[in-house]
Amino acid sequence: MSSSQRKICKYTDFTPGDIKMYLEKFRKAILDGKYIISKNQNRHENINFIEDYRIDTKKEKEILLGIQYDDFCYAVDNEKEEFAHEKLYIFSKYHELDYWGTLESVDIYIKINMTQTRKGDDFTIVVSFHKRNKPIKYLFK
Repeated sequence: MSSSQRKICKYTDFTPGDIKMYLEKFRKAILDGKYIISKNQNRHENINFIEDYRIDTKKEKEILLGIQYDDFCYAVDNEKEEFAHEKLYIFSKYHELDYWGTLESVDIYIKINMTQTRKGDDFTIVVSFHKRNKPIKYLFK
């Protein structure tokens, strides 16, 4: 079944404790340097956001480590057929950022895929990391 035929589900059946546990694993991956922010040819929004707000590694870690359970919105199935078993977690986080000398409070859309390496180590891919561009509902706010 192709991804256009497969039903992509949205999940909101989480407790604050579930998301806090998820974030503990996420923070460990960030602190251990076992993460990347997607910057491939399909992720121009991420690249432009990082460049426009001059976000360096220190600032990206600050933002990612600052995510709280109540920034959580929902989880969704991975759209890619070969990764159908994965769930992506969506957060939206306000952060004060420097836009060419002007401080702005920016609502950052963050989509996370926590996966494992071949060795079984946790590894995090931040699929989306850009200004929120559509309405979103928080699960715990």
